[in-house]
Amino acid sequence: MVEQTTHLQPDSVLDACGLHCPLPLLKAKQALAGLAPGQLLEVRATDAGSWRDIEAFAEQSAHHLEAREQCGEIYHYWLRKAEGERS
Repeated sequence: MVEQTTHLQPDSVLDACGLHCPLPLLKAKQALAGLAPGQLLEVRATDAGSWRDIEAFAEQSAHHLEAREQCGEIYHYWLRKAEGERS
Protein backbone atom coordinates (compact mmCIF):
# COMPACT_ATOMS: atom_id res chain seq x y z
CA MET A 1 0.00 0.00 0.00
CA VAL A 2 2.97 2.33 0.47
CA GLU A 3 3.32 2.90 -3.27
CA GLN A 4 -0.30 4.08 -3.49
CA THR A 5 0.17 6.97 -1.10
CA THR A 6 2.66 8.85 -3.23
CA HIS A 7 -0.07 10.04 -5.59
CA LEU A 8 -2.66 10.90 -2.92
CA GLN A 9 -2.99 14.66 -2.54
CA PRO A 10 -5.05 15.49 0.55
CA ASP A 11 -7.37 18.46 0.65
CA SER A 12 -6.67 18.77 4.37
CA VAL A 13 -4.08 17.38 6.81
CA LEU A 14 -4.82 16.62 10.46
CA ASP A 15 -1.82 16.32 12.76
CA ALA A 16 -3.01 14.19 15.68
CA CYS A 17 0.51 13.24 16.77
CA GLY A 18 0.87 13.07 20.54
CA LEU A 19 -2.87 12.57 21.09
CA HIS A 20 -4.02 9.39 22.80
CA CYS A 21 -7.03 7.22 22.04
CA PRO A 22 -9.76 8.16 21.27
CA LEU A 23 -8.68 11.70 20.34
CA PRO A 24 -7.12 10.94 16.91
CA LEU A 25 -10.41 9.40 15.76
CA LEU A 26 -12.55 12.16 17.28
CA LYS A 27 -10.40 14.85 15.64
CA ALA A 28 -10.59 12.98 12.32
CA LYS A 29 -14.40 12.92 12.54
CA GLN A 30 -14.41 16.68 13.22
CA ALA A 31 -12.05 17.32 10.30
CA LEU A 32 -14.17 15.21 7.94
CA ALA A 33 -17.25 17.20 8.95
CA GLY A 34 -15.54 20.33 7.65
CA LEU A 35 -14.75 18.87 4.23
CA ALA A 36 -16.90 18.75 1.13
CA PRO A 37 -18.05 15.33 -0.13
CA GLY A 38 -15.30 13.58 -2.08
CA GLN A 39 -12.47 15.51 -0.47
CA LEU A 40 -9.48 13.68 1.01
CA LEU A 41 -8.24 14.01 4.60
CA GLU A 42 -4.79 12.89 5.64
CA VAL A 43 -4.51 12.01 9.34
CA ARG A 44 -1.14 11.67 11.06
CA ALA A 45 -1.09 10.01 14.48
CA THR A 46 1.37 8.42 16.89
CA ASP A 47 -1.18 6.42 18.89
CA ALA A 48 -0.95 2.72 17.90
CA GLY A 49 -4.66 2.28 18.69
CA SER A 50 -5.51 4.62 15.83
CA TRP A 51 -4.59 1.83 13.37
CA ARG A 52 -7.54 -0.23 14.58
CA ASP A 53 -9.86 2.69 15.39
CA ILE A 54 -9.67 4.47 12.04
CA GLU A 55 -10.06 1.25 10.07
CA ALA A 56 -13.15 0.30 12.13
CA PHE A 57 -14.58 3.81 11.70
CA ALA A 58 -14.20 3.60 7.92
CA GLU A 59 -15.85 0.17 7.83
CA GLN A 60 -18.82 1.41 9.89
CA SER A 61 -19.28 4.72 8.08
CA ALA A 62 -19.81 5.76 4.48
CA HIS A 63 -16.31 7.28 4.36
CA HIS A 64 -13.56 5.41 2.50
CA LEU A 65 -10.10 4.61 3.87
CA GLU A 66 -8.07 5.11 0.68
CA ALA A 67 -4.76 4.01 2.23
CA ARG A 68 -2.84 3.77 5.48
CA GLU A 69 0.79 3.24 6.32
CA GLN A 70 3.23 3.39 9.19
CA CYS A 71 6.43 5.40 8.78
CA GLY A 72 8.55 4.97 11.87
CA GLU A 73 6.47 6.09 14.84
CA ILE A 74 3.88 7.91 12.74
CA TYR A 75 0.73 6.36 11.30
CA HIS A 76 -0.71 7.96 8.16
CA TYR A 77 -4.32 7.55 7.02
CA TRP A 78 -6.08 8.90 3.94
CA LEU A 79 -9.84 9.14 4.39
CA ARG A 80 -12.17 10.23 1.60
CA LYS A 81 -15.37 11.89 2.73
CA ALA A 82 -18.45 10.05 1.53
CA GLU A 83 -20.16 11.59 -1.49
CA GLY A 84 -23.56 11.66 0.20
CA GLU A 85 -22.30 13.44 3.33
CA ARG A 86 -22.84 17.14 3.85
CA SER A 87 -20.32 19.44 5.48
